[in-house]
Amino acid sequence: MSSLAHMPEKQGQRTVLLVEDHQDLAETVGAFLESQAYTVDYASDGLTAMHLAVTEDYDAIILDIGLPGIDGLEVCRRLRKDARKQTPVIMLTARDQLDDKLTGFDVGADDYLVKPFEMPELAVRVEALIRRDKGDVSETTYRIADLELDTEREIAIRAGKRLSLSPRSYEILRVLMRRAPAVVSRRELEKEIWGDEVPDSDALRSHVYNLRRIVDKPFERPLIETVAGRGFRMAED
Repeated sequence: MSSLAHMPEKQGQRTVLLVEDHQDLAETVGAFLESQAYTVDYASDGLTAMHLAVTEDYDAIILDIGLPGIDGLEVCRRLRKDARKQTPVIMLTARDQLDDKLTGFDVGADDYLVKPFEMPELAVRVEALIRRDKGDVSETTYRIADLELDTEREIAIRAGKRLSLSPRSYEILRVLMRRAPAVVSRRELEKEIWGDEVPDSDALRSHVYNLRRIVDKPFERPLIETVAGRGFRMAED
């Protein structure tokens, strides 16, 4: 990894700025991404991150929230508001920092990942952000296994059969498929579906139950997975 100087981009490689103040984790993440043919620059504090993000062109930025000096939230806010940089940003957060994750979306983050995380998941999420930013994937259609969601026509089809979804079930499915393979917490789902006017605690559970009844129950392989203590995700396996 490069601490300050930008590394020349090799033909076909993606360039990523990794902003993480824990050296061991940064080295582990950087080594893995480089093994996946990414070129990785590194910053351990907010000021260095700002300098590199503004002066260099990256395909994506992996940004830890807890940084010395300027924290990751402020870095992201300045990049979006002051520097007008639209480089895709995935934020790294601690498990108990849900409020920071929600704030991260408000200041312009595109995705987040909770520590500790698996390296392949990080690579998948980064690549998905890059492809979306470059227009390599459709913004209106999501596909997982034999399930397809067309957000332009607002229809869901599985194994060639059109699914009859309520408006709430459709929104939950849309969020889960858009964020796949990431885990989406209950609180995030509630915020996306109801905003600040979240109903009683059983409402989301009821809608997810109905969604599973339509999307999973009639078919051999379930796709909606509950991750204990964390939330829900779409899983092909």
